Amino acid sequence: MRLTVFWERMTEHFGAGYAETFARDHVMSELGGRTVHEALAAGWNAKDVWQVVCAVMNVPTEKR
Repeated sequence: MRLTVFWERMTEHFGAGYAETFARDHVMSELGGRTVHEALAAGWNAKDVWQVVCAVMNVPTEKR
């Protein structure tokens, strides 16, 4: 998954304002105690990060 697609999906699900706040501030144990930004910077694949976000935030299956 390209980063542009990842951010489009984040924005579609959370809204333009909250997607960035969530990615910056929400620490997830499933990402090794990292935020979305930290996980991506650490080399996590965008698709893997999206799957974690979907699982943690109960994103509907049709949006995954």
